[in-house]
Amino acid sequence: MTISELILPTWILLACGAVSMSVLGLSVVHHSWQALLSDRALQHRWLAASLAVVLMWQLRAQSVDWLSLHLMLTALLTLIFKAPLALMTNLIANLSLVLLGKVAWPLLGVNVLITGVIPVVITVSIWRIVDRYLPDNLFVFVFVCGFFGAALAALGAGLAGLGLVMLGAVDTEAVYLAREYALFLPLLMPSEAFITGMLLSILMVYHPHWVATFDSHRYIDTK
Repeated sequence: MTISELILPTWILLACGAVSMSVLGLSVVHHSWQALLSDRALQHRWLAASLAVVLMWQLRAQSVDWLSLHLMLTALLTLIFKAPLALMTNLIANLSLVLLGKVAWPLLGVNVLITGVIPVVITVSIWRIVDRYLPDNLFVFVFVCGFFGAALAALGAGLAGLGLVMLGAVDTEAVYLAREYALFLPLLMPSEAFITGMLLSILMVYHPHWVATFDSHRYIDTK
């Protein structure tokens, strides 16, 4: 879900932009980039995944003029590459929409917050809970992190986007539509959950070492 037109006040645009840029800056500063720089195969996988996300984001349902619905795939990227690279891919995808003229550039920070920061935070939180407190079971990881985590990330992104519209939009019709769309958010969750869970399951079967958050020794070798 992305907001396509300027229906939000300036203070929300600036606040969301500041939060998004702060999180991106912290992820860049505190992430160890040596693994990416030294691993050519990882570079190819990340670039290919980024290109796939950019192309997928072009397949959007324009429900109303100011709102676009599409798969985010942020939860999947977070589980495969971890948060910093997932945020970088999300920034690239949002920049592609701006450069193609599909989204107004002042909305970049808002959309990075909605489609990137919030889903990443939710996905990482669920992964931490699974990693620390739940049994070392392959199916627990797939269903809780993959299916449930992606669904909850989609819900969080939707609530954040529509919540910002209800909080700050001056157009009464936009506020009304946001309230109506909020009732249908649960219908958007299964598609994100299915795609994420299915692709994660395939990778864990054939290339478990590609999933950075998955410890194959812990979940498979010790069983």
